Amino acid sequence: MAEKKGLETWQEINPGCMVFQPGSAAEYHTGSWRARRPIWENEKCIKCGVCYIYCPEGCINEDADGFFTANLDYCKGCGICAHECWPKAIVMVNEEE
Repeated sequence: MAEKKGLETWQEINPGCMVFQPGSAAEYHTGSWRARRPIWENEKCIKCGVCYIYCPEGCINEDADGFFTANLDYCKGCGICAHECWPKAIVMVNEEE
C-alpha cells in the first residue's frame, strides 16, 4: 500500500497571512505586490469623493485641500477608483513608471 503524502486534515495546515487581532490589519502593508497604481490629476478632480466611497481597501484619504490620494502601502492597484471616477481624474499607471 502506498504511503500518503502531504497533510492529512485541515487542522494540520499552517495558516498563512491571517489577521488574528481586530484592528491589526494596519501592520500588514499589502500594497507591495501591486502591478498598477492610481495617479490623481487634481486639475480634473471635482472633489466628489466617489473614489473614496468605492475603494474596496479603504486606502483613499482626503487631504487638507479636499483632494484624494491613495495610501500606496495598502492599495492593491485594482483600478476601481479610476473606473468609477467619471471626470477621469484618476489614471492607472504601471508600477515601474
